[in-house]
Amino acid sequence: MPDTHYTLLDESLWPLMNKFYRSHQSSMKAVRDAQLWVARRGEIVAALCLRPVSGGHWLTGLFVEPGCREQGVAAQLIATAVQDLSEPVWLFCHPDLREFYERRGFTFDPALPQAMAERLSRYARSKPMIAMELRPSA
Repeated sequence: MPDTHYTLLDESLWPLMNKFYRSHQSSMKAVRDAQLWVARRGEIVAALCLRPVSGGHWLTGLFVEPGCREQGVAAQLIATAVQDLSEPVWLFCHPDLREFYERRGFTFDPALPQAMAERLSRYARSKPMIAMELRPSA
């Protein structure tokens, strides 16, 4: 297996992240006010966005190239992205992904800041969606 490098993507390279998402017919997009993290094996093989929100961060856009799944890439990318954070990280996901995130230290059904709770409510109108939270280790 090739070496995988996990890095914060420089702003000048953000278009590469959108190209990665598009190449996999994903509707995800790089978010301007976020930290963009990638896993590379030469090319980008996984990506996620960490967006600051009231009292913490919102993890969005986690996507791993299908040929690189089941290899720990998502777990390491998440761990690298959140390692220096001192505030909680929230995410919304399909209920089928609950166990995946729990194995990475996230808990189900956290108390959300009002803005995040409202956002979850809007998203949940059109598709099944749950909230998860990762608290930084002390």
